[in-house]
Amino acid sequence: MPSKPYNVTEIKRELKAHAKALDIPPGSANIFIDKSVTAATKRLSTKKLITESDLTHALVKELQKYHTDLAYVYENRDKII
Repeated sequence: MPSKPYNVTEIKRELKAHAKALDIPPGSANIFIDKSVTAATKRLSTKKLITESDLTHALVKELQKYHTDLAYVYENRDKII
């Protein structure tokens, strides 16, 4: 399996920062962020080419299962001022 074209550690760090801003308890956030990133990575593993949009969409879909506000913030992170 080829290496991931994105930095999982950096994505988790960014998601944890958003979770902190939303006052999500760190223990809960860590659990569902790990699950979401793992599931999104698995979903994208069959693609030969992964765009940033593909990654965002996969992560948002997984995050919505656990925390819709965090999913929204992550999806719109470049639009929020």
